[in-house]
Amino acid sequence: MTGARRRVTQQDIARMTGVSQATVSLVLNGRSDADVKLSAETREKVLRAIAETGYVADPIARRLAARHNRIIGVFTYEPVFPSANSDFYHPFLVGIEQQAEVLGCDLLLMTSTPVVDGRRRIFHGDNRLRLADGSILLGRTIDRADLARLLAEEIPFVSIGRRDDAGGPVPYVGADYAAATAEIVRQAVALGHDRLAYLGLGAGPESWADRGRGFREAVASAGVFGGHYATPVSGEPERGGEHVAEEPAAGSGAHGDAAVVRDTAAVLDAALASGVTAVIAEEHADGVALFELARERGVALSVATLGEPTRAALPTAVEFTSLRIPRQAMGAQAVEVLTALIEGAPGDRQRLLPCEVVPGETLSERGN
Repeated sequence: MTGARRRVTQQDIARMTGVSQATVSLVLNGRSDADVKLSAETREKVLRAIAETGYVADPIARRLAARHNRIIGVFTYEPVFPSANSDFYHPFLVGIEQQAEVLGCDLLLMTSTPVVDGRRRIFHGDNRLRLADGSILLGRTIDRADLARLLAEEIPFVSIGRRDDAGGPVPYVGADYAAATAEIVRQAVALGHDRLAYLGLGAGPESWADRGRGFREAVASAGVFGGHYATPVSGEPERGGEHVAEEPAAGSGAHGDAAVVRDTAAVLDAALASGVTAVIAEEHADGVALFELARERGVALSVATLGEPTRAALPTAVEFTSLRIPRQAMGAQAVEVLTALIEGAPGDRQRLLPCEVVPGETLSERGN
């Protein structure tokens, strides 16, 4: 067999020897806590398994064990389970959990935070953030005042998702939405589409702003028409939801005055009236609704979506051209960045991971 061998973990040693991971940790650290009586036989069994597997303790994990609580906080600005968003957020949590396990750390989910003006708040009268050595922040939108205070008080944290500066650089692990969106635009242009439109806000939270920027820069670079149909923040962007349509000056890629369009049917009408043949949808549900409506009308319209569903979409059997967000890797690398911050170790504090463009059936040659 070829390829890299997976590093043996404390949990592996525990499974092999039939003891708890805590017991393995005690043996590794040469300790016998008052509440844990280790027999010579147990200690010898664990040491033998360590020798046979060639186990090497992760140096960061050892430093965490020696100097910190070995607790990583996870603060979510949005409900992640159970909720309509649970499928979207689950891979992030899996990546966080797996990397925490490698380091022998526990996770502390911050669930007691109050909701103020519809948003969870980190800082409040009964704040428990400092129970953890550091925290990972998860959510589409993260309060800038919270970020600024975390930086000012030098509380170790990492955001999952790129964040603009908030009184200083914000540590994050994000997805490179701009580059991936631009790649989809280039693919559409290569298929003969020279009048495209972006469906979504393309502004606001950094993840939306990056997608919108990638679209605008790509259509400008290609010298093609780039329209914009922007969904309101509070609207349900399925059929019946309200949309805002923006049309740029022909071929310029610059947005002009906005006009309100009331539903997906009106978005389709506006796109067809301006000769748009390919739409890049920020939210998967928007793209599905638009594509299915075009099919019902017998209209040839290419559609690509910019990520996994964050809410329920219309049922469809069509495989969409889309982006695959490296959610599990983002969660795992957020833990890596956080542990480096806690230890004061060198390393990148801001990482953007590439998204994979998933070929589907919905972005086709112009006229097909």
